[in-house]
Amino acid sequence: MSFDAEARMKFLFALRSRGVTDARVLGAMEKVDRGLFVKGIFADRAYDDMPLPIACGQTISQPSVVALMTQALDVQPRDKVLELGTGSGYQAAILSHLARRVYTMDRHKRLVEEARETFEALGLANITTFTADGSRGFPEQAPFDRIIVTAAAEDPPGPLLAELRIGGIMVVPVGQSDAVQTLIKVTRREGGFDYEELRPVRFVPLLEGLARD
Repeated sequence: MSFDAEARMKFLFALRSRGVTDARVLGAMEKVDRGLFVKGIFADRAYDDMPLPIACGQTISQPSVVALMTQALDVQPRDKVLELGTGSGYQAAILSHLARRVYTMDRHKRLVEEARETFEALGLANITTFTADGSRGFPEQAPFDRIIVTAAAEDPPGPLLAELRIGGIMVVPVGQSDAVQTLIKVTRREGGFDYEELRPVRFVPLLEGLARD
């Protein structure tokens, strides 16, 4: 199945029906072919609104969740964005069409290398990839205008909150089990942080340390 005009139209209709209304986000979703990030036996499901398995026991999130998280992040053209959990690279590719610079990291070296190859093939020169323990943050490039976490933490990670610029936004799934997780939008203010619950979600857990694969 290819991301032709008919597939794009159905894809965007599905996103709108699930509450994605931001024109810039829809435009970015239309530009990035999810089929390039789904390999193997699940390739024919690339344009379905469902999560799919990828290497290293991880998943590529369903498109509507990617779009809703991106919409909540409210990325502006001059923003510097940090993503924790590169995975397939699909989310970072979407962000690259909205932000000035995207830094993305994952604890799985294989995923980072495969995502980097895809970014290079697509000419996405404003994405920088790292193999690293994202739970510790990325002080070398802090502060960030936006931070997005694509794995569930028990609480919004302190090191990441500290790296968020005043006025900045972080979107992170929070929950202590696979079954009960909530997507949280955190906005940093002069006097602290505002927290907004967005919707129930289900993500792989945010783990510390580098993976051994």
